[in-house]
Amino acid sequence: MIVLDTAPWIWWVADPLRLSARARRAVRKEEEAGGLVVSAVSVWEVAWKHRLGKLEFDRDIRSWVALARAYRGVRIAPLEPDDALESAFLPEPFHRDPADRFVVALAKRLGCPLLTSDRRILDYEHVETIW
Repeated sequence: MIVLDTAPWIWWVADPLRLSARARRAVRKEEEAGGLVVSAVSVWEVAWKHRLGKLEFDRDIRSWVALARAYRGVRIAPLEPDDALESAFLPEPFHRDPADRFVVALAKRLGCPLLTSDRRILDYEHVETIW
């Protein structure tokens, strides 16, 4: 099982070649096993960035999210109270982006790697990452 950060989730759906070779291999493996987890916070982040004009898709946002949710092997993990609590108490130093904090907390709770291209998360020694 792996947690997909928001950007890699978008890229996997829209342009898989933007993922690193290692990331593509990990996604393919977990796709077969049904082990791709996307945080509900990533759904919110995609919608919010789209609303702000920072993300554009080839279809309306609700249709895009429905398509991305239906990809083989994907499950959307709801935001759990434990994730909210853990996100506030992640070992420092870590940046303040709430979406990143929730996604890291989810990966820690599930005990699995986080697939991300975000340098701030890749440099964070308190979560296993794949890129």
